[in-house]
Amino acid sequence: MPRPRSLTTGQIAAAALAVADRDGLAGMTMRAVARELGMSTMALYRYVADREELEGHVLELVLGAVDTAPPPGAHWRERLVVLAERMRAAVAGHPRVLPLTVTHRHHAPGVLRWGEAVLAVLTEAGVTGTARAVALRALTAYVIGATQQEHLGPLSGAGTEAIAALTAADFPLMAATARDARGLAVEREFRRGLELLLDGIGGSLGERPSTGAE
Repeated sequence: MPRPRSLTTGQIAAAALAVADRDGLAGMTMRAVARELGMSTMALYRYVADREELEGHVLELVLGAVDTAPPPGAHWRERLVVLAERMRAAVAGHPRVLPLTVTHRHHAPGVLRWGEAVLAVLTEAGVTGTARAVALRALTAYVIGATQQEHLGPLSGAGTEAIAALTAADFPLMAATARDARGLAVEREFRRGLELLLDGIGGSLGERPSTGAE
């Protein structure tokens, strides 16, 4: 008779997430996670079939608590802003798992729930057909990409300072833009970029662009 299981899926996912946060996704091997749990690699296979299943559990641990109910009665733009900011907040503490939102987008419950909520808002606003598909992919790409940039290359980081110090003779616009950008708060950067994307969606519906401050 097989021994009864003593670990929950949540405990395994938490151990794997700890490894990913520390060593990156490449370091989140079955062996490393088993070591984190204090068991043999073969023992871990009694709980998860393979690395792909383990990644799915990790992603659901991060995204499972995301509230996908947008505020009722709000304009479609504001509802999408709320959904985008909730997704960003969920992954902010674990940016190394962001690639999993792409590789597991077809079957990860957290990603699918968020996508369904976004599509519901777009549909209610009148965005349908291929335009709706493009809008969903654009919003997903923005949230993932902006969050990665925030953690891997923040405007407050050394990269911006290096660009700002470039000579005006060679890169006048890059240098000037970097000087303007280095004081921009990450929350404002994310929100304004999202507003520009939503302006494009709103334009297809005949709406005027937002008047957000630069």
